[in-house]
Amino acid sequence: MRDYKKYTVWQKSHQFVLDIYKVTKLFPKEELFGLTGQMRRSSSSIPTNIVEGAGRKSDKDFCRFLYIAFGSANEIEYQIILSKDLDYMDNETASGLFFKIEEIKKMLNKLISTLES
Repeated sequence: MRDYKKYTVWQKSHQFVLDIYKVTKLFPKEELFGLTGQMRRSSSSIPTNIVEGAGRKSDKDFCRFLYIAFGSANEIEYQIILSKDLDYMDNETASGLFFKIEEIKKMLNKLISTLES
């Protein structure tokens, strides 16, 4: 079993979730059960899957959960695009979130590659 807290990708993805919660607090109330909820779920799925995978015994199982986390990262990336296009967030906020999610995706890719080799 691995200590998920030692992984920088987990630390960064946890901070990203906190950022998403902060940004979505400003979304229209009618989006609470729509886009707001989707963004919160998909962003929190990233560190959650890292944690679940880290609790597995094999590298293969850990990788499977990292791939799920990567899929959630792609999902939140689209939701940021949608939020920006709906004018729920400004360009500066969206750019900052895009930068963070790209960094997380690169880190996930690197960890997956390390485990698969």
